[in-house]
Amino acid sequence: MAEHHFHLKANWPGLRNDIGTIESGNLKTQISIPQEMDGPGVGTNPDEMLLGAAATCFIITLAAMMERSNLNKKSLNLESEAIVDVTNGVFTYKEIIHRPTIILNDEATQKDVALAARLAEKAEASCMITRAIKGNVKVSLEETIRIGE
Repeated sequence: MAEHHFHLKANWPGLRNDIGTIESGNLKTQISIPQEMDGPGVGTNPDEMLLGAAATCFIITLAAMMERSNLNKKSLNLESEAIVDVTNGVFTYKEIIHRPTIILNDEATQKDVALAARLAEKAEASCMITRAIKGNVKVSLEETIRIGE
């Protein structure tokens, strides 16, 4: 069994509405509470970072699955949305919605479109971040798949 270890260093100099920093590999940024939650909105925040982790895991997993299936594409783009519920002052990360747009090569068939849809569903279900948050955060998929453009 192989294990991969990732490390992060964080510094938080003050109280709730201060600005901190994080550093992990190629990631180095400021962090704070988002403006939507009455914070300074500087740098990134846990809500964006969880969305970013889920989105990048999904798109990389999907690209790898498409490559292994010899499914050629013109482009693969993704927009993802996170919904955080606030009820009685309790913040709950409720849902992540992935909206990939897959543009297949001009010579693709309807069979290829169906394969792309199956792979998108499989990538969403098998991504390690999706598996890590399963049972706590709903993850859904709204894919758009077209031939050529």
